Amino acid sequence: MDLHLAAYFVAVVDHGGITKAANALYVSQPSLSQAIRTLERRLGTTLFDRSGRQLVLTEDGRKLDVAARRILADVERAKERVAAVRELDAGRVDVITSSTFSIDPMVGLARRFRDRFPHVTVRIHDAPDGLGVVAGLRRGDAEVGIVDLATDTANMRVVPLLTQELVLAVPPALAADLPDPLSHDLVRTLPLILEVSGRSGSNPLLTVLGDDVPVVVDCSHPAATWELVRRGAGVAMAPRTVAEQQMPDAVVRSLDPPLTRQVGLVLRSGPASPAAEAFVAAALGHHSGTVAG
Repeated sequence: MDLHLAAYFVAVVDHGGITKAANALYVSQPSLSQAIRTLERRLGTTLFDRSGRQLVLTEDGRKLDVAARRILADVERAKERVAAVRELDAGRVDVITSSTFSIDPMVGLARRFRDRFPHVTVRIHDAPDGLGVVAGLRRGDAEVGIVDLATDTANMRVVPLLTQELVLAVPPALAADLPDPLSHDLVRTLPLILEVSGRSGSNPLLTVLGDDVPVVVDCSHPAATWELVRRGAGVAMAPRTVAEQQMPDAVVRSLDPPLTRQVGLVLRSGPASPAAEAFVAAALGHHSGTVAG
């Protein structure tokens, strides 16, 4: 597939029609229409349903949309690799992760990379969970992902990064009579603020304790979780570094036995851009065991 035809096709999808896409591309409407017809003829399929007032992607069109965007993204990255990004004095690195790791280790990794490469932008993408991170990498949305290494990363390049100790952040009023560490049986008696229903997959605390625990708030947003703990609504699980650094009004309680998770970087197999490789190198230089973000 010719790259200019792929670019024309994506422009028509993004602009919702031939006229607006032609204006954005600075080509004539007949030329763009002919280019789309040429693409359909070469592929032997219909990409748009033209029966209504607006163009609507067919099933084959939706499949091509995903493939074309990935091709164009890969070509763009190839251009960057032979330009200024090669020397890491310009360009960007795209990193994708879920809210689970948006503070630790994402903030520390981005800061470390920016300290070393101040002219390269770090663009952070959001995914619903670890599988969403892997899917985003395969689509070409980003080059580097941050996941719990329990995630299925088959056929991907995996770089183990650090071990997070998970602890409980407890409102002071609830912490007065609680020992440190807390047994898992005692945790089952506490009002928990956890992400249960959806964005980040299986919650590691629920994996250990089972589903029959008193979850009083199901929340996927770290800032909201911290505020709920501060106001005494319940007890939240967090990496020790986050609990100690981001939740100063909470009392930290360890778990007995301890609860940990392995965190790592994941990339598509094959060569990565210089910026992505530099991000990996910076991450490995920053983390050596369990450390703060």
